[in-house]
Amino acid sequence: MSYPESYKYTKEHEWVHIEGDRATIGITDHAQHELGDIVFVDLPKPGSAVTKGQTFGSVESVKAVSDIYAPVSGEVTEANELLAKTPEQLNSDPHGAAWLIKVKLSPSNSETDSLMSAADYQNYVGAE
Repeated sequence: MSYPESYKYTKEHEWVHIEGDRATIGITDHAQHELGDIVFVDLPKPGSAVTKGQTFGSVESVKAVSDIYAPVSGEVTEANELLAKTPEQLNSDPHGAAWLIKVKLSPSNSETDSLMSAADYQNYVGAE
C-alpha cells in the first residue's frame, strides 16, 4: 500500500490531511487491514471538540473494537455519514471516500510538527 504523501500520520494509525485551517481525519490502510472486516463506526457529532491524543470515536470489526485518536485539535465540522450506513467502506477506501471526520483546526497549528510523513509511517509499520 502506498500512503498519500500529502497526509500526516500517527503511531496510532490515523491520518490527517490539512488544507488551510481545515483537516480531514481517517484511519490508515494498515489499521483497517489489522482490524479486518469493519462492521460499525462511532463518530462525534458536528460541533464537538476533539483534542490531539484523545479518543473521539471507535471502529468495530468482527475481531475487536478500537478507539480512534485525534491527530490534531479542533471542532468537528462534519462526520462521514456514509460510514453510518456502510462502515465496510473503511476496508475498501480508508484514504479516500471513507474519511472519518472533518475538523476546523484550533488556532495553534504546531500540533502537526510531531506527526509522521508518509515515508516515516511506512517505515514505522514495516518495523511493527
